[in-house]
Amino acid sequence: METRNLIAENYFELIKNLNVDVKLELISRISDSLREQTVSKDDSWKDLFGAYNSGQSAEEIIDDLRDSRFTNRQIEDL
Repeated sequence: METRNLIAENYFELIKNLNVDVKLELISRISDSLREQTVSKDDSWKDLFGAYNSGQSAEEIIDDLRDSRFTNRQIEDL
């Protein structure tokens, strides 16, 4: 059995003994949530795409990165 069918079956087992009014309320809420999902499309992740804006040239940025690096590596004698 597919995972989706198994999940649906598990939910059905939970709600099959509920009162008719409660089942209708669940149907209404599920329907509303489906309508909301189709209406509101979240494209906010697209705002993260784009070039890095800086007044510095690429060479200046590279120099800054290299200058900020440090190492405290100590080489031990064998």
